Amino acid sequence: MARKSYATSFVLFLLLLGLACPAFAAPAGNNLLIYCGITMVRPITDIARQFEKQEKISIAIAQGGSEDLYQSAKKSQKGDLYLPGEPVFRIKHQPEGLLGEYKVLGMNQMALMVKKGNPKKVKPDLKELLRKDLAVVLGSSESGSVGVEAHRILTQTGLYPKVAAKVVQMLPDSRSIMAAMRRGDADLTMSWRATGYFPDNAPSIDVLDLPPSIAPPQELQLTLLTFSKNQAMARKFMEYAAGPQGQSIFRRYGFITVSKAGR
Repeated sequence: MARKSYATSFVLFLLLLGLACPAFAAPAGNNLLIYCGITMVRPITDIARQFEKQEKISIAIAQGGSEDLYQSAKKSQKGDLYLPGEPVFRIKHQPEGLLGEYKVLGMNQMALMVKKGNPKKVKPDLKELLRKDLAVVLGSSESGSVGVEAHRILTQTGLYPKVAAKVVQMLPDSRSIMAAMRRGDADLTMSWRATGYFPDNAPSIDVLDLPPSIAPPQELQLTLLTFSKNQAMARKFMEYAAGPQGQSIFRRYGFITVSKAGR
């Protein structure tokens, strides 16, 4: 099937660039603005709501593809924290000087995902993506971490050109991938495994785990933006998210959690 290439679906609040109204250009006082990759929005939102009550502040969460989020933060020079879907974005952009210290909140890991009950008897093998009887969707490597990681894994195994040539859709992020699977647009995909256990996805999707040698877990690094005007409160949120309360929430959403501290 011919591949359909989709432009980036950048789900980002207009407040980032102050386009909607100057009053919403950025949080005031000790309030925080967090740039959060799509896959982590649910746990980060729950953590933020608890932290808001504890500290009597407001937290705005901008969501989208990890690369798009970084570029928006860079352009606006507003905000406090950045949580991409994997470390490659930190490695890529570290020389620009906008990404400071970080805390590890957990791990992302890629998996294959199929319709509930696995009616096509798909095996936990990347070569299944080449089966002619399966409709496949993948993430775009131009916008979000899910596409970047799929591209990396499939390139290392020599499968990417063939898989990319047969996919029915290239989608911007894990949310759109899961929506396509729920609608029945595809039989098989690669996505961050935690998304398969989200309450709205679990009834429709089964997760086929891949070995760590093929799909190694990737750190979720909550990073302080060096231009943050609220660094003390941002650091307090980092500690909270990496602490017992935050880790419990991440586990509830199917993420692998760790106690490793960032640098």
